[in-house]
Amino acid sequence: MNPSIKRASTSPLSQSAAGDLDAVYAKIARRIIPFMVLLFLMAWLDRYNLGFAKLQMVKDLGFSEAVYGFGAGIVYLGYMLFEIPSNLFLERIGARKTFARITILWGITSMAMMLVKAAVWFYFLRFLLGSFEAGLLPGVILYLTYWFPARRRALMVAGFLTSIPLSAILGSPISGWIMDSLGGRAGLANWQWLFVLEGIPSILVGLLTLFVVVDKPARARWLTDREKQLVLADLEAERREAGAREHGLAQALRLPRVWLLVAIHFCALSSNVTIGFWVPSIIQSLGVKSTLTIGLLATLPYMGALIGMMLVSRHSDRTLERRYHAALPCLACAAGLIGIGVFAHVPVLAFGSLVVAVTAALCYNGPFWQFPPMLLGGTAAAGGIALINSLGNLSGWAGPSVVGWLEDLTGKISSGLYVVAGLEVLASALIVLFMPRSHIDRG
Repeated sequence: MNPSIKRASTSPLSQSAAGDLDAVYAKIARRIIPFMVLLFLMAWLDRYNLGFAKLQMVKDLGFSEAVYGFGAGIVYLGYMLFEIPSNLFLERIGARKTFARITILWGITSMAMMLVKAAVWFYFLRFLLGSFEAGLLPGVILYLTYWFPARRRALMVAGFLTSIPLSAILGSPISGWIMDSLGGRAGLANWQWLFVLEGIPSILVGLLTLFVVVDKPARARWLTDREKQLVLADLEAERREAGAREHGLAQALRLPRVWLLVAIHFCALSSNVTIGFWVPSIIQSLGVKSTLTIGLLATLPYMGALIGMMLVSRHSDRTLERRYHAALPCLACAAGLIGIGVFAHVPVLAFGSLVVAVTAALCYNGPFWQFPPMLLGGTAAAGGIALINSLGNLSGWAGPSVVGWLEDLTGKISSGLYVVAGLEVLASALIVLFMPRSHIDRG
């Protein structure tokens, strides 16, 4: 074993304190990770209920696939414009107020989607949804650096991101039931009920945030003075061990690797967001007619993702290897996307390919988000993480737009999925060629 890796894998404190420190971090994880999961679960539920609404909404409003794809993805333009300001503001006013503001405003916007009558209002509200939600993911990534050292963070990030598959596992059957059962009640279409009923919980969770979230360990009343001292000493020791990193936002923006991370995230994230908007349609194209059955089947790929992302991130933390843990899922995702098209006339194999694509797309995230803190600290970390996520998320606009346009042109969802698969292969190559394996290999 590389001796430097062995040193990095142990606590910088004495062995007698290491057991206590493990217990403290476990206590912190139990207190903050479940609520972060709940916040992001609300975000993904409100973002991707559009995939179920599409099954009837597009027909009711006379939208083409291109209009749907453009509107589905424009949410990420809002991300691009407001994620950096949101994260810089978080560093100033704290996570509690930031997360509450984000969650309440996107819940209101999601409910307003029931009022859409024309494409221009569809685009506007989707853009507004992205603008309000901007800052949540990079905010949580930054927030976790206040509480956990690098050697523990991939698993914590993966734990937080379990909200993505959980939103599908829990939300898909509910969305399918709403679409199947509530159409025509009180004069509202089924897709209008979907936006109303799935927007209300976000507002309630946003209000709860003000009472639950604690900004930093020093302010946590549920930690003893001894526990606070252990955590703060451990985090300070890691900062000293990490050595020089860019701390100013202006300096960070001049780092080529920051922009390389933007390119990697753009390519890799294209599958995640695109698949999310088309999972119900893909399942429907395999011959499934009932929206309730579509909702139940849509949970299976995300069950695989829930297991896979925790296993990959746990192994990445144990080995302190990030490069291949991020790159190989991108390749597997590409294979799954291609399989959806190749096996379009063999529903079992096509569905199996969908499971692989969804699982692999989400497994990438935990290891990937350990790269930015290897290079950045302080304000540079706040702005850099937001920059990477906001510009990378533009693939969430480009991907659905391309898939929708090509589906209109060719009549097949698979045409666009092949383009997205190519981006996944490129992401894998860039990670292997240019990213460090661990935080001690940053040269």
